[in-house]
Amino acid sequence: MTAPLFSPMTSWATGEKLKNWAGNLTYSTEKLDQAKSVQQVQELVKKYPKMKVLGTRHCFNTIADTRDNFVSLVNMADDISIDPSGKSVTVNSGIKYGQISPYLHNKGFALHNLASLPHISVAGACATATHGSGERNGNLSTAVSAMEMVTAAGDIVKLSREKDGEKFKAAVVNLGALGVVTKVTLDLQPTFLMTQHVYENLPITQLKDHFDEIEGSGYSVSLFTNWQSQNITEIWVKRRADDTRKPEAEWLGAKLATKNLHPIPELSAENCTEQMGVAGPWYERMPHFKMGFTPSSGVELQSEYYVPRKNAVDAIMAISKLGSQVGPHLLTSEVRTIAADDLWMSPCYKQDSVTIHFTWKQDWPAVSKLLPTIEKELAPFNAKPHWGKLFTVAPAKLEKLFPKLIEFREMAKEYDPKGKFRNEFLNTNLFGT
Repeated sequence: MTAPLFSPMTSWATGEKLKNWAGNLTYSTEKLDQAKSVQQVQELVKKYPKMKVLGTRHCFNTIADTRDNFVSLVNMADDISIDPSGKSVTVNSGIKYGQISPYLHNKGFALHNLASLPHISVAGACATATHGSGERNGNLSTAVSAMEMVTAAGDIVKLSREKDGEKFKAAVVNLGALGVVTKVTLDLQPTFLMTQHVYENLPITQLKDHFDEIEGSGYSVSLFTNWQSQNITEIWVKRRADDTRKPEAEWLGAKLATKNLHPIPELSAENCTEQMGVAGPWYERMPHFKMGFTPSSGVELQSEYYVPRKNAVDAIMAISKLGSQVGPHLLTSEVRTIAADDLWMSPCYKQDSVTIHFTWKQDWPAVSKLLPTIEKELAPFNAKPHWGKLFTVAPAKLEKLFPKLIEFREMAKEYDPKGKFRNEFLNTNLFGT
């Protein structure tokens, strides 16, 4: 539980097998180059006919895999350039949110949102539309206002929200299909403090009449359950410290926790961010887990589906009927809200969304049989999968779920005509080959 999150990245010469952080995926090559500058990235892109970027290895599927050559940007200098007048920060793409957040706070700034884990890289999170929570909070990629990318030809391309319109909206959630993102510029706001309270055992029936009230009770709200009882096991309510609302001892049948809790009730809360209403910086409350610790046992699988905000309760109730099937294979399940955006390949494209997330025990044979059942239950709501997690949605269905997918495919061919950055995942799910 207190071991370092990552084993050191090694070069191909050691012969060690590269795995993702959860250990469920062994990558298809050990050939890994560490780029320490944009110039080195350009040289590597020109050198290899096929390659992929390997980030902090938090994806559970093969979206970042390759049989050819990896390049990592995590060893690039931690250059952080704040533009106070423009309220933005530019960073090297391999940097982790947990690295830049304390620096920003100390300079008087904050990001609008963070994911459950602060250990993920900026570029990887944005490329897959990884999200966090909050009724009015867009996913992490919505903070991107500009980006720098090395294309398949080795050229540097710079895109911005201000100047590049639809091309920029296409490139932010890029799924690793357009090039090697080397720098990212993120919107900032004034820093703030947050508190966090947890409620236990909310009757799930309360969601039918009070879902809006529950999700609107904080800046960021997460619901946890194992679907095996008639309760939402835990509600994590994260509020700005200047929010004058006071926690109630009992709320809609749920009771205020009297100690710090872990989303997986059986585990110690030692590695979780501080609760019990203790105020702290935004970056120490929005994630569920502290930067310095492994967030859970690590031996897990994850899948997640986005449904329209208007269908949230119906979708939740549909999954609750599967409790006896999914519950025995779960560590926990989380429900969150994300605001709509205009990024082409984001699951929240022009749609306020609710996600139903599953953290599974690491038993792929069992999970692989459950995913089609879950996807069938959520199909009436046009549920979209998280790009970096496990799903079985057919490519033809993805083309219907993501209205800009065909246009994105054409843009990818423009930036990468010979498929240098494609892999089996992208060929199957995006390019139909």
